[in-house]
Amino acid sequence: MNFDLTDEQNVLADLAQQIFEGLSTIERIVDVQASDGFDRQLWNELAKAGLLGLCVPEEYGGLGMNAVELSLVLEKQGKTIAQVPLWASSVAAMTLAEYADTTLQSLLLPNVSDGTTILSVAIANIGANDAMNPSVVATDTDGGVRLVGSKPAVAYAQYAHFVLVSAKRADGSIVLALVDTDARGVTLNAVSGSDLQPQANMDFDVVVPTSHIVIGATSDGRDALRWMHERALVALCAIQLGVAQGSIALTAEHVRTRHQFGKPLSAQQAVAVRAADAYITTEAMRVTTLNAAWRLAEGFDARQDVLVAMYWATEGGHSVVLAGQHLHGGIGADISYPVHRFFLWGIQISTQLGGASQHLARLGKLIAAR
Repeated sequence: MNFDLTDEQNVLADLAQQIFEGLSTIERIVDVQASDGFDRQLWNELAKAGLLGLCVPEEYGGLGMNAVELSLVLEKQGKTIAQVPLWASSVAAMTLAEYADTTLQSLLLPNVSDGTTILSVAIANIGANDAMNPSVVATDTDGGVRLVGSKPAVAYAQYAHFVLVSAKRADGSIVLALVDTDARGVTLNAVSGSDLQPQANMDFDVVVPTSHIVIGATSDGRDALRWMHERALVALCAIQLGVAQGSIALTAEHVRTRHQFGKPLSAQQAVAVRAADAYITTEAMRVTTLNAAWRLAEGFDARQDVLVAMYWATEGGHSVVLAGQHLHGGIGADISYPVHRFFLWGIQISTQLGGASQHLARLGKLIAAR
């Protein structure tokens, strides 16, 4: 992999940074969280800049880019902990662009690009959370597929118009269905994650028309589910990278300006070493995340690379935001202080990605099988 970004990618990253830093200030985040948790003004600005259609084909009003560019933009979101459903809507749009028929694409993707239609993805499952073994049951019926079951903690589902849901038939085949959140038989119970972002637990007893079965109406959608899941995981890794950067920036400023015994905290060797470790860890997160995104974009087998990125985002991201808390001392324990919000985001994403030991075990099995 060539780790140098193209001029176009640098311009895109700079544009995203300007928008997120301009609108997603800590003060604004506090106000958004005090209301409904969704920063619609920021969402509209992202739409005007074309960033909501980043991975939507150009014929549907998008920019036709891939997982690398999406990672660069999500990194900037994480750095400002902006309250928008960008990763979920983008991953759903990418999946529609890859697997849906042209009728469904032309119906939805232009509205995704301009921000009027919000998408989300429901990949997590009740019980043992194996993404490739959905807990929602799919049964073929006249005119479509009936879905029965539940999906937990679906990002911004209460504000989404459609959610891409994974389900499994009795024969083990996989269905990806685009579910209208207003459809009869769909129940949403709004909750707030530990990162204070909106989520909803979803219950299904709904018939999804054949026109909205993205993949799996006449075949097994297992490969499509893996395709979507890998891109969702890398998207979360990219946000975690930005979260780590934001935490480090606040921490560096604090230890530089905070004095103890007549010297800045940064002059203490223990402080300097821990801050340096956090920086090095963040750079490892950057390399592994962009490598995984690049291999996905190029169509390579990226299973090992995604697991490596997940390990660093989980273990490394957790250690970085924890260091930020500790190096702030007593101020870090104040839940109204900005660094605490980065800590909450870091812990939430680590939980979503799963345990680091699990990633290493799966990685070892893949390596051993080669």
